[in-house]
Amino acid sequence: MTHRSTNILTVLILLGLVAGALVGEFGLHATGVPVDGDHWLKATGDLVLIRPLKLLIVPLIFFSVISGITRIGDPSKLGIVGGATLIYYLATMFMAVTLGTVLVTWISPGVLAPEIQETLRETAGSFSAGETATRSLGSAWMNILYQLVPVNIFEDMVKVRPLGIIVFAIAFGLALAAGGDKTKVARDLCNACFEGLMILVRWVIWLTPIGVFFLVAWTVGKIGFESIVGPLGWYMTTVLIGLVVHGFIVLPLVLWLFTGKDPFQFMWQMKRALMTAIGTDSSSATLPVTIDTAEGEGGCSKRAANFVLPLGATINMDGTALYEAVAVVFLFQLFGIELEFGQLLIVVITATLAAIGAAGIPSAGLVTMVIVISAVNMNLTGSPNGPLPIAAIGIIIGVDRILDMCRTAVNVWGDAVGAKIITRIAPD
Repeated sequence: MTHRSTNILTVLILLGLVAGALVGEFGLHATGVPVDGDHWLKATGDLVLIRPLKLLIVPLIFFSVISGITRIGDPSKLGIVGGATLIYYLATMFMAVTLGTVLVTWISPGVLAPEIQETLRETAGSFSAGETATRSLGSAWMNILYQLVPVNIFEDMVKVRPLGIIVFAIAFGLALAAGGDKTKVARDLCNACFEGLMILVRWVIWLTPIGVFFLVAWTVGKIGFESIVGPLGWYMTTVLIGLVVHGFIVLPLVLWLFTGKDPFQFMWQMKRALMTAIGTDSSSATLPVTIDTAEGEGGCSKRAANFVLPLGATINMDGTALYEAVAVVFLFQLFGIELEFGQLLIVVITATLAAIGAAGIPSAGLVTMVIVISAVNMNLTGSPNGPLPIAAIGIIIGVDRILDMCRTAVNVWGDAVGAKIITRIAPD
């Protein structure tokens, strides 16, 4: 999307949010009109936005991860620079997701009054007794490990088990990258499929304002504006606290430990790239400025900047990964569904792995959120209140663009820190 298109879409989403809140509050809640889980507003929001997103989940996970992995190149030729870069990106994304999960669990922005949670829980589905019994037999760790090593990838695709699909896509992507000329046709085919899916995603994203209107109207009509505005404010605060801690404490500490350089001086040197990231809401669109700033004011080597930064724009999303963790746990809290340690672990692992291919996806935060929620829903063991309806994301879509500017800046800052660290290994 162009910058102008993004701005237009942002305005339309905000209009949909405001209009939906007004209709829900004054047209439904204040007048006492009953709003149940099957209300036509929710059904329309599902039809317009949620079902198209769910339709794209499996092919999007598969081809986006493969595309991201194959862009790295032959893993046997990466050497110490490539290996160190991948370890850095995975480690910082894992730290970001863990930080977000800890913060949202501690602050608990989605915990509402019991009667409101009960009202929302009425819209959630339930598991059959047999399914619950089967899922409760294994430990949380073994359950996750079994999903990471799927037996039948097609079964995982049919049942939308994101972890197995992601792991298989990573392995297959590495194999295609290692195959050289023999697998070039397959790589080109996967990249072409990914580009085609991107066009579909952009079309679906333009339906977001309509979907937001119907889903927000349904939610506000069901529990009232006053009941939702407070938790939304705390949710945004939690995300911002996490981004500030990761951007101003975690990443600077990592930079200082590995280089001994003043991280805040480097942050000031990278200010042009960071401001561009805030303005464009896109790591990829900011990439030329990031490379130029890193090589110039930032003092990064050309070898590091030209390898680390383009790769980071493809597979590294610290800010988005943190946001995913907070958003998903917040929504489960909102519906009164308590997540146990194993389910929180699923959030951490899925958000980290899904971020590998998500950097090239328009509105990546929205799309990967559906992936993470689907993964957690598959792992709700014995919960009488689950699973969480995917339509719940309509509650927070309206404020997504506001947070997107901040998390994009953290994404770019994470890439820049990586380039500075790798400069020690690969100087000019």
